[in-house]
Amino acid sequence: MAEATDDRLRLLIERIERLEEEKKGIADDIRDVYAEAKAVGYDTKIMRQVIRLRKMDGNDRREMEMVLETYKAALGLG
Repeated sequence: MAEATDDRLRLLIERIERLEEEKKGIADDIRDVYAEAKAVGYDTKIMRQVIRLRKMDGNDRREMEMVLETYKAALGLG
């Protein structure tokens, strides 16, 4: 029983390690795309914000934008 458990644990750890390597590779690829965008003149900070907004649910995004506008108006930034 212990040997089967040890094998299962080893396999799970190895899977996690492979996935971590894949994640690092993907993060490197994303960094390269941002570098390419910056090289042709795009503002990567704004691109990151747009990507974050696109991930959000439409209602959540509208609510966040309304609160942001309220705060900006209160601070005279409107």
